[in-house]
Amino acid sequence: MKKTTYLPMLILCFGSLFLHAQELVPITKTEVQTKVSEHNTAIKISEEEFTQAQADYRQTNAVFLPNITASHTAMATTNPLMAFGSKLNQEILTANDFSPALLNDPSQIENYATKFEIQQPLINFDGLYQRKAAKSKMDAMSLKTERTQDYLVFEVDKAYMQLQIAYKAMEVLEKALDAANANKKLADDSFKQGYLQRADVLNVEVRVTEIQNQLQTTKSNVQNASNYLSFLMNDKTYVVYIPADELTVSTLTIEDKTISENRSDIKAMQLASNAYEAMNKADKMAFLPRLNAFGSYELYDDQIFQGDANGYLFGAQLSWDIFQGAKRFGKVQKSKSEFEKSKLEYNQYVSQSNLELNKAKRSFLDSKNKLKLSALAMEQSEESLRIRTNRFKEGLEKTSDLLLADTQYAQKQLEYYQTIFEYNYAQAYLQFLTKE
Repeated sequence: MKKTTYLPMLILCFGSLFLHAQELVPITKTEVQTKVSEHNTAIKISEEEFTQAQADYRQTNAVFLPNITASHTAMATTNPLMAFGSKLNQEILTANDFSPALLNDPSQIENYATKFEIQQPLINFDGLYQRKAAKSKMDAMSLKTERTQDYLVFEVDKAYMQLQIAYKAMEVLEKALDAANANKKLADDSFKQGYLQRADVLNVEVRVTEIQNQLQTTKSNVQNASNYLSFLMNDKTYVVYIPADELTVSTLTIEDKTISENRSDIKAMQLASNAYEAMNKADKMAFLPRLNAFGSYELYDDQIFQGDANGYLFGAQLSWDIFQGAKRFGKVQKSKSEFEKSKLEYNQYVSQSNLELNKAKRSFLDSKNKLKLSALAMEQSEESLRIRTNRFKEGLEKTSDLLLADTQYAQKQLEYYQTIFEYNYAQAYLQFLTKE
């Protein structure tokens, strides 16, 4: 197989007026991968989604940790019951305060209360399973971030190869344009000498125009590929990149390539299913009673921010929501259905991944065979063009046959480089599918 070589990129750039106005930046695939891992927006979004899931999990610490509040209340009242209670709390009650006249018509009294309260969950079964579900979701989001990074490694491989192919196509077409211009000069000379008809010269000129159009499209492809790399790297400058790495044929063995259940996205699907299962159990546990402890420490005075009198209270509460209409039954039914759906989605996802793997293996083998044939076809068309060019210079070949050979050689070159892209892309996709 003929080895692929990469001509100096600056020669191509000097040959392209379209790119002269652009800033040309050589870049390696490793540099692209590094910048993508550091700046890509999709990775940052995935990391923020993990942070959100982590925050949801931290909220479930309330299942174990106490809820503590503090308050300071100021109050003035002439309400008989409130006035008596305030004096009692302030520990300033005297025998005179039991006079019926004072009890029924007390003077205004001020009361300032500072209160510290604590509530401690003891037994909360549904909360425990909700915490378990939040933990599974957090772990799934972590794996999703990892899979996003894997995908972007694959996407960078593809985008960088597209840039390499675009430059290769431009190289082929520029050579074809040089050859077409040379043929046009020969045709013009032959026409002046009376060896060719005007129609033959026009055919050569059509071929030159055709190559120029193709070359212009290829230059646009170079810009498109560069812009996509800029997008992946989150680079707003949108310069025109030059691939510093050569385009080579990758090698990979596929016999032992299989889909692993440890692949990050598949594990994330399994964890998501586990989260739905835990939520279903949490809804079922909501039928059970809850046990919570509570306590408070209180300071009372008739002056603000003082506390000459104090007292405390503690206890435990067993609460049981026996019936809430059909609300909880409906929640259990819904969460059960979501759990069953997640299991089906997991099986479908694994099955689809295996389907993609088998398809990718066939694509790899097809491109491997096609690569050998396209290399041979390119060599044969090159030799055919060489022979016809020499015969045309000697006046022994028709212009139409030369143009056909020239067109065929350029086409076979482009097909060969496109096949290299397909072959390398198939390998990169196989590695993406089978990564653990």
